[in-house]
Amino acid sequence: MRTVEEHLAGILASVPVLAPLDLALLEAEGAVLAEAVAAPVPLPPFDNSAMDGYAVVAADVAGASERDPVVLPVVGDISAGDEGVSALRPGLTARIMTGAPMPAGSDAVIPVEWTDGGTATVRVDRPAPPGHYIRRAGEDVVAGQTVAEPGTRLGAAQIGMLAAVGRSRVSVRPKPRVVVLSTGSELREPGTPLAPGQIWDSNSFMLTAAVIEAGGVGYRQATVGDDPRTVRETLEDQLMRADAIITSGGVSMGARDVVKEVLTGVGTVEFHKVGMRPGKPQGFGLLEDTPIFTLPGNPVSAYVSFQVFVRPALRAMQGLPPEPPQTVSAVLGADVRSPAGIRHYLRGRLALHRGRYTVTPAEGQGSHQLGSLSGANALIVVEEEAEALPAGTHVEVMRLPT
Repeated sequence: MRTVEEHLAGILASVPVLAPLDLALLEAEGAVLAEAVAAPVPLPPFDNSAMDGYAVVAADVAGASERDPVVLPVVGDISAGDEGVSALRPGLTARIMTGAPMPAGSDAVIPVEWTDGGTATVRVDRPAPPGHYIRRAGEDVVAGQTVAEPGTRLGAAQIGMLAAVGRSRVSVRPKPRVVVLSTGSELREPGTPLAPGQIWDSNSFMLTAAVIEAGGVGYRQATVGDDPRTVRETLEDQLMRADAIITSGGVSMGARDVVKEVLTGVGTVEFHKVGMRPGKPQGFGLLEDTPIFTLPGNPVSAYVSFQVFVRPALRAMQGLPPEPPQTVSAVLGADVRSPAGIRHYLRGRLALHRGRYTVTPAEGQGSHQLGSLSGANALIVVEEEAEALPAGTHVEVMRLPT
């Protein structure tokens, strides 16, 4: 029986890193940057006003007060994007909008709220030091500065930064395209009636959503029954559009474990028992160079297997560190027991109180009990050597996406 680390190491040694693509900026959202991006110009590229107000020479208003205001002639208006800005002589002022370039000779901005808002002349009743409400050229980013490193996942803020330095396209490792397929003749599509012995398919919906949460593009394939020929043809049909395939069901020791029957000896696919609960039966390999993860059919087993094995692999395919969800140390809120020699992932509720994490195990821990999984926000990791942990013990807890 393999350890969790051995099975994960085998997966990570086999999955390919996706080749970079040149994508338009918005198409690159959620992808991982494959190049360093530097600013060709400083940001801001010129001194500009941080407020709607009046550009002045600070010395002209040094003595201004409500009792003794300074009155200055207004010689013009300066708007954002104005290309005709020249200079401002001492003793004069110009109305200026937020983001508008500062005229040469001026060294401060008086906000409108400190004036009477005049258009021909303006009364200023408060002084301002040099540099007041001015955004200096390069105070955000200097020319030549690297603003995004390779390995950065591009979210809204990063996309904004790339646009701000003039990039319309960027080289990225794309989101992995992952096809998800549930097998089993007992499965029916949600929304259809059930006959005796049938259940609605939940795994493919759950795992497709998990792919999206992990930064991939999930494609749910309709369920297939236990006919080996149909399963084989369905898998082969998906190879053209998939960077990876996930199946659930049909990998254990039963007489109708069709995925194991179809894929044994095909490509590099191998099936193993892994020392974990839930999720003991696992399969993985390359099918025509496409990674295929064959997960157990019980829904909690499939979900835990995804977080432990598939999520790190999808990150590796994007050139990211192959990490599982974040773990934290927490104090157990109740006693737990675990079989010796396996790593147990128990569903639980993680809470933060006065700077300390506590975690309470869920009541239902069966691998078929999806209700306790949907109410959990964490997995309590009970290591192989632990058979009983009393309340108050510090344990590692894997935080689940919420």
